[in-house]
Amino acid sequence: METVLDPSRDDLPLMANTNHILVKHYELDLDVDFENHVVEGAIVMFLEPGSRCRNLIGADGESGLSESSESSKIETSEPCEIPVTNLGASSSKMRSKDFSNCDKSEKDTSDRSSNHSSKEQTYRISSEPGNHRSEDFLLVLDCCDLSVFKVEEVDVAAVPGIERFMRSTKLTHVSKDVRNQIVHELVTQPPDLWREQFCYYASCRQAPGCGELLFTSSTWSLQIRKMGVKTAAEFPHIIRIWYKTKPEGRSVTWTTDQSGRPCVYTMGSPINNRALFPCQEPPVAMSTWQATVRAAASFVVLMSGENSAKPTQLQEGRVSWNYYVTMPMPASTFTIAVGSWREVKLEPCSSNELATVTSFPSSGADSRCASLVCGHTEYPCPFQNPAAASQAIIPHRVFAPECLRHCCEDSLLPLLPQCLSAAHSTLGTHPFSRLDVLIVPANFASLGMASPHIIFLSQSVLPGGSHLCGTRLCHEIAHAWFGLAIGAQDWTEEWLSEGFATHLEDVFWTKAQKLSREEAREQQELKALLRWRRLGDEVQNSAEDLQVLRPNKDETGQVSESGASVVKYGLNPEKIFMQVHYLKGYFLLRFLASRLGEETYFSFLRKFVHKFHGQLILSQDFLHMLLEDISEEKRLGLSVEDIFQNWLDASGIPKPLQGESRTWAESRLVRQVKDEVTKWIRVNLRARKRRRRENEEVFEKLLPDQLVLLLESLLEEKTLRPRMLQSLEKAYCLREQDAEVRHRWCELVIKHKYTKAYEDVERFLLEDQAMGVYLYGELMVSEDAKLQQLAHKCFEMTKDHMDKSPATVVAEMLF
Repeated sequence: METVLDPSRDDLPLMANTNHILVKHYELDLDVDFENHVVEGAIVMFLEPGSRCRNLIGADGESGLSESSESSKIETSEPCEIPVTNLGASSSKMRSKDFSNCDKSEKDTSDRSSNHSSKEQTYRISSEPGNHRSEDFLLVLDCCDLSVFKVEEVDVAAVPGIERFMRSTKLTHVSKDVRNQIVHELVTQPPDLWREQFCYYASCRQAPGCGELLFTSSTWSLQIRKMGVKTAAEFPHIIRIWYKTKPEGRSVTWTTDQSGRPCVYTMGSPINNRALFPCQEPPVAMSTWQATVRAAASFVVLMSGENSAKPTQLQEGRVSWNYYVTMPMPASTFTIAVGSWREVKLEPCSSNELATVTSFPSSGADSRCASLVCGHTEYPCPFQNPAAASQAIIPHRVFAPECLRHCCEDSLLPLLPQCLSAAHSTLGTHPFSRLDVLIVPANFASLGMASPHIIFLSQSVLPGGSHLCGTRLCHEIAHAWFGLAIGAQDWTEEWLSEGFATHLEDVFWTKAQKLSREEAREQQELKALLRWRRLGDEVQNSAEDLQVLRPNKDETGQVSESGASVVKYGLNPEKIFMQVHYLKGYFLLRFLASRLGEETYFSFLRKFVHKFHGQLILSQDFLHMLLEDISEEKRLGLSVEDIFQNWLDASGIPKPLQGESRTWAESRLVRQVKDEVTKWIRVNLRARKRRRRENEEVFEKLLPDQLVLLLESLLEEKTLRPRMLQSLEKAYCLREQDAEVRHRWCELVIKHKYTKAYEDVERFLLEDQAMGVYLYGELMVSEDAKLQQLAHKCFEMTKDHMDKSPATVVAEMLF
């Protein structure tokens, strides 16, 4: 398949000048407005000069721009003039006692600003005499689809009790240097004082402004300057931005849940959170955050947060929710979901019984690695807490729309303790102290998404038994270690997150099921064969450049002088649906575990987690430590260079993998499926010849993954008779199986135009939108009028709520 990749369309720009200045903490104060589909409020940022901060003022008077200019070269804007006085802030609805110090004329200015909503909102700083714009330092933030009203410096010195952070408490005049020193002292507090630190952070939200800052916003960034300030060290270290999102913003989706109630959530957009709040998107910009979110009293606010927040009653039927995170994380991991969610609970006796039967023996990881010192910046780390290290099952809650509560009680909630305990027995200390799991609306474009302290799951994982729900839950739990606690320094190296999670989901799930070693091996070999088949399809039907796990090769992790960069193919619409990084990463880790021996590999993996949790890594960090940790005898000639060449820097099927599928194809579970395929082919022949009933076959009971392989094998048959398909569905109750099995059943229905089951395809496209995109393509290439009509009918019913990326792809198929 030939695909033309266009960097101007497919690459995602990261504009923030993180080498010059870093956001250390975000304070968000937001209102959720369901009537207008906007989130509005203010964000306070606490800043510190970055690693390459320096005074760049040159004799030619032009060099002052170079400290920040590189990050703005990628984009251009056509700014319009606005007055520098009173830029406005939020609507009166957003006002509360927290914002009592804001200017009284904000409402009128906000209303005028909203007139720009039909056009990309941009501002120009007027070039009057004395501005010296080219010499001023620029703070560049990643920003998209936001209406920014006002940016101001915050008078941190006005916060009650803040004088404890001043070098001298007898100052009669507070200068910018004193304010910056206060912020520096505040953001560098030792981790054991985090409660006091976060209390001061919250107090800074209410501090008055002490001067507006000039700003320009364009397609991908918000650029802020203070007239006359030349360096990051002189730039205000605490600023407040007043803004609101746009209804069409791409970081959140406004929709209804399965009970028909309004909700909004961050759905894992390719542009991450820059359309939710201005931020520094590059992963190196790791920060803490605290957020207060107000909504109507009927809504529940869930968020990435260490605390299980409870609502605080406000006036006029509104409540506020407060969450915080003390572990520095990339802003892209911030997640929020606001809706009429209901907590799902088991009876106390059932919960206690589960807790006793699902705790697995400890791996011993924490005792063996107790002498290791954390390598991350200081924060209250669970790896240094003996109580956290021994906690196999962390506190957890499940939320869902009202109509799915009973389904979650039966299928999801009982699995959580088992999966959490299995993960702990494999890797040791849970990186996060608690976990919420939310069943998100039907338009969610994935089966799951993990963020700090919260997991989103698709409703598609609930029906059809525990298999799909359990494996997906294990996958997302694995991301707590790989993807969150240990992140990729370069976002193009997705395999460091997805490859590890895919490999670990099998390990966790076999432990959660309490399988014997032989049973675990058989199930994992079956899974390997299914993934091998899927990888072959992906390689055959995708652009070669998108198959490379390290597309930047030796330049991986490199950024411009300012810290700005691009994520290669980050906006490519096809990439969202590709599994190459999952599959090739999984096979690499399976290969390494096989070569080294599983005991050696997982012993190393626990050491790796202890060394690198709370940090960002590149592929070579993992590979160098792995090969250095094992003896030359066990290394068996492996080298980092060979792994780069064969696995990470090349497209196609990795050479060491090409002979492996023959082994998996001979495993007992696979041979059992082959026998069943032979029986069904005989049934198909008899259906054509209308043989008598005494020749009916006796079919074996199959595992869900065996059913998937069975249906994929039958898809290779040229013709299957309606009577045979009817018998197939009845034999395995295919309509009641999990979504992976039902997807293959729908493929069979479409290929063989089995009209009696068209309603199964329709149901799948409406209820399993996370997996339905491929079926739209099959419906259209069938060249059957009824099937194409079905595709148009289902898209018409779902397009208004469908996630933008799959909706775009489906529309291209249909029109």
